Amino acid sequence: MTTSAENVLQRFNERISQIKSYEEALGVLYWDLRTGAPRNGMEARSEAIGMLSGQMFKLSTDPELGEWLSELERPEVISGLTEIHSRLVTETRKDYDRSIKIPPKLYQEYVVLTSQAESIWEEAKEKNDYAMFEPYLDKIITYTNQFIDLWGPKATRYDTLLDAYEPGMTTAELDRVFGGLREKLVPLAAAIAASPHQPETGFLQQTYAKDAQKQFSLFILEQMGFNFSSGRLDESVHPFATGLNPGDVRITTRYLEGDVTSALFGTIHEGGHALYEQNIMKALIGTTLCTGTSMGIHESQSRFWENIIGRSKPFWSRYYGDLQKQFPNQLDVPVEDFYRATNVVRPSLIRIEADELTYNLHIIIRYEIEKLLFNGGVKASELPAIWNEKYKEYLGVVADNYSDGVLQDVHWSGGAFGYFPSYSLGNMYAAQITDTMEREVPALWEMVGRGELHPIKEWLTDKIYQYGKLRTPSELITSITGKSLDPDYLVAYLERKYKDIYRL
Repeated sequence: MTTSAENVLQRFNERISQIKSYEEALGVLYWDLRTGAPRNGMEARSEAIGMLSGQMFKLSTDPELGEWLSELERPEVISGLTEIHSRLVTETRKDYDRSIKIPPKLYQEYVVLTSQAESIWEEAKEKNDYAMFEPYLDKIITYTNQFIDLWGPKATRYDTLLDAYEPGMTTAELDRVFGGLREKLVPLAAAIAASPHQPETGFLQQTYAKDAQKQFSLFILEQMGFNFSSGRLDESVHPFATGLNPGDVRITTRYLEGDVTSALFGTIHEGGHALYEQNIMKALIGTTLCTGTSMGIHESQSRFWENIIGRSKPFWSRYYGDLQKQFPNQLDVPVEDFYRATNVVRPSLIRIEADELTYNLHIIIRYEIEKLLFNGGVKASELPAIWNEKYKEYLGVVADNYSDGVLQDVHWSGGAFGYFPSYSLGNMYAAQITDTMEREVPALWEMVGRGELHPIKEWLTDKIYQYGKLRTPSELITSITGKSLDPDYLVAYLERKYKDIYRL
């Protein structure tokens, strides 16, 4: 590499480090905003977030950065770069070309709006007041449509949004995959509903002390391999994970005193995200590759730990006694009954509390609504009615309030349109990865039954976590399983598990 190219690479590295520093600072501000910042400070905090985001955006779209990228992309230069620098150039180019199409002022306005909207959403959900949130959502949709116009619509307008969360994913592919899932899961759900062997769940309807729930959540995180010297658990209205860097990964959960499972499985879910972020290789720290490669792959890890491990029979064979000790005289049923109760299949209103099987229908509903918003021109004012219609059609239930209906998710308040499909994609990735893990680690379920979860984390670190964004989703799934994403693994997993639980 010439001296000139080396100088460009050094300046490029310095700029990436600056951008990453802004990302971390903004991550702390967002986390604080969602975990107890005074409500009266919301407006000023949102303006501060907008200003810092605007500065980061300017750094990310500086023409000088474009010149450096052009220099580093020259064949004789990029061929001499390390794997990390080569990938960093590729990813930065993609982000740069996308971002330079957005005027900085427009972007800053949007960030301020979404920061305000997330706080308004919390209040609106608490008060069951969609009218309070609707004007903000309407503006966010308008801004998002402006962005799509500036980026240039792909095959459909919604495809443009999908690509930001799962590179290369299209509505055509999701229609095919989700159509196949719906075709196979609806008959299975019907057979389960008709089964005379329904799990008893009444014993779960008790009051469970919040402090005891927290202690057990912390215990399970430790068992999973969560590093408390590099992370923390807090409380929020909607559970989330924030990875600032591998040494600072923060997760939250939501405690419901009438439900011992909600916070527990929410914590395990977010803990799966955290394990990914805490175990990225040190060489990627300080770069924009120090994060998950896609939201689908990220969700595969949260769903793997929450459902495939956390809702498994071997897991509860090991940990049910610990849970009983945390709640004396409250869970006086055999472990088999508890296992079946926590895997009951029942149409429900709340996505994050849905069973593994019907959960995918919750995602399909949101996917179809988002397509209507951006491909069909539906307005924010129409969403409550459409939401209820689809819930009645797909799950046979209708919310009698906004909080359990159209206001239940935080995602739209932050402008995260195109994110929801990642959850079902994550389920598919997780099932396919598990199939390979079971073959490569024959004693997998015996290990889970003994509470030996760290080797599982190490296997996943070797296959997924360490690479951060160094490899694409398709490269990862192919390198691990030898195949591209195949939804049949998820169907096979669900059929095997629930036919046993419901004795079909």
